[in-house]
Amino acid sequence: MHLSETKQKVVRNLFWAVTGKVVTLLGSLLVGIFVARYLGPEQYGLMNYVVSFVALFQVFASFGLDNIEIREESKCKGTGEKGRVPGAEANTILGTAFGLRLFFAGITMLLVILTAWLFEADTFTKWMITLYSLSMIMSTFGVIRNYFTSIVWNEYIVKTEISRTIIGALIKVALLLLHAPLAWFIAATLFDTVLIAGGYLLSYRKQIASPRLWTFDLPTAKYLIKESFPLMVSLSAVFIYQRVDQIMVAKMLDNTELGYYSVAVRFTEVLFFIPTIMAQTIVPILTRLYKDNFEAYRLKTQQFVNVTVWLCVLMAAFVALIAPWLIKYTFGAAYLPATLTLQILAFKTVAHSLSATAGNMIIIEGKQQWGWIRSVSACLVCVGMNYLFIPRWGVEGTAVASILTYLYAGTLSNIFIPPYWFVLKAQIKSLLIGWKDLVRIKQLFK
Repeated sequence: MHLSETKQKVVRNLFWAVTGKVVTLLGSLLVGIFVARYLGPEQYGLMNYVVSFVALFQVFASFGLDNIEIREESKCKGTGEKGRVPGAEANTILGTAFGLRLFFAGITMLLVILTAWLFEADTFTKWMITLYSLSMIMSTFGVIRNYFTSIVWNEYIVKTEISRTIIGALIKVALLLLHAPLAWFIAATLFDTVLIAGGYLLSYRKQIASPRLWTFDLPTAKYLIKESFPLMVSLSAVFIYQRVDQIMVAKMLDNTELGYYSVAVRFTEVLFFIPTIMAQTIVPILTRLYKDNFEAYRLKTQQFVNVTVWLCVLMAAFVALIAPWLIKYTFGAAYLPATLTLQILAFKTVAHSLSATAGNMIIIEGKQQWGWIRSVSACLVCVGMNYLFIPRWGVEGTAVASILTYLYAGTLSNIFIPPYWFVLKAQIKSLLIGWKDLVRIKQLFK
């Protein structure tokens, strides 16, 4: 195709990113269908409650370091070449980030366990939350994934994630055949995190270098904490409004209704791969372009927002149209009450794409210090709307509240934050005329 080396790298990275995300999401969805059919709406709802409860605290375990790690590692010179050991600067960032995440994960795990045993009435639920909280320790190896993302080299982490998906799926299928109880499925979900952590570590040792070269540096730690703290505050609110709806459905309705809602969420999460893949591929390039050519950077970021948003619009409309058949022939007739919820929730993808692209722009330009304002206020909006909507409209009300929360957090809240008006302008332009970039999508990668 006579592509330059840079373009070849972008195309190769996009291929692996898309392949990995599609395989992982579809594999998880397929296994989730079998598990949901086996467990039934009530137990499937309880399983999702346990995962959501732990996820509420996950941001404290990572301390919002992910995007800061990627940004700082993208600036390091002489990294990413096959067989070449990262420089001292990159090793310092990796070692320091890993040490910080391990410390925060341990503290957060204890907080999760304490909260569960103080406020949960059901003993079985307490033990399941305690068991699944171990996933926070495994999440510390996400520093390796961040490094591969920063050097635009997704091939090896994608192979790891595909392997995890296949092995995890085989384990869950075996549990189905053995007619295992719910606790074993939660344990298998925890084991998925062990598989992915081990895979990341193996990929790094084989393709980059030994983690023993990582070094912890106190000044670097202080810098990373300072830079990531606004993001941690912001992301903690984000994690709350992403997961609190499932917690509130379980508490205000019941686990069966949560089972229906979780089915709709499953399909919505598949749609989320569009902004995720676009960001993984384009953001490291935009980060470098921001330093070298600001005018070209602005043009590319607008194209990035346009293409991402309108791809999500098309996918959301398609899923809403086929929702009844999608649920009936996957999760089964027992989950058909989730149809309207899915039709509504599909359009959450559009609001999510506006929020995700805006977040990437803010981080690239180093303006994340105001992000907590919109995230914290969005958290309050989410809880308030759920309290109003759930008693009136049930899980459909939760779906509406979720969309409005994302729309507020990622777009409307920018009205009240002058440093983010440039983001609001890009979003409005995208909604009005951004569809035009769909027909010239290759311009984004030039």
